[in-house]
Amino acid sequence: MLVLALCILATASPLLFGGTMARLAHVHFRGLWILLAALVAQILIIEVFPSANETLLESIHMATYVAAGLFVAVNWRVPGLLVIAAGGAMNGITIALNGGQLPASKPALNMAGIELAKGDFINSGYIKDPVLPLFGDIFVWPEPFPLANVFSFGDVLIVLGVFYGANKIAGSRLVKNPWQAPGESAAESAEEQTALTGAPAEAVPDDAPRRPRHAASSRPAVETP
Repeated sequence: MLVLALCILATASPLLFGGTMARLAHVHFRGLWILLAALVAQILIIEVFPSANETLLESIHMATYVAAGLFVAVNWRVPGLLVIAAGGAMNGITIALNGGQLPASKPALNMAGIELAKGDFINSGYIKDPVLPLFGDIFVWPEPFPLANVFSFGDVLIVLGVFYGANKIAGSRLVKNPWQAPGESAAESAEEQTALTGAPAEAVPDDAPRRPRHAASSRPAVETP
């Protein structure tokens, strides 16, 4: 829940930097059901059926990361998604190398107040002699803070990717060149930014066609004596 909450805050962050949140509606993900199915599967194996067959649960856990990778493959042009994918890959590879679970630091688990019940499937927990322990859950958001939990380098990349992507798409002050929706020209993007925020649009190039300052009169000219 901690990473999810941070991703929600990262998505809303353009509000603090002059971004146009309405532009987020321009993003259209392909195969969104793939990602939603992976998220639902993770919730089921962790929260609903943690006592089911361990091998089956570990296989499903790893399969969710494969599904997330497929989602990225068909949407890689969306800003920030490649950074998010890098974080997910770090977690996914570490999970695969450790038998379907992400290794966690025992001191970090204690500081977060996480107690693990024996026999239940966990997506992250203490593993003796883990592979790539540096990429495990070694960071902690401790008790008594709300949503106390442990997190990894991969989780940090995921949140940073959401932060960058949201600000790039919304055109906040933190990015130099705002994202353009597919089929949208730079001029249209500037006009929309002006309409939604009141900020001046970029200057029109000198070679762009211009309308006459005043429309020509349809009345015939009258000669004066």
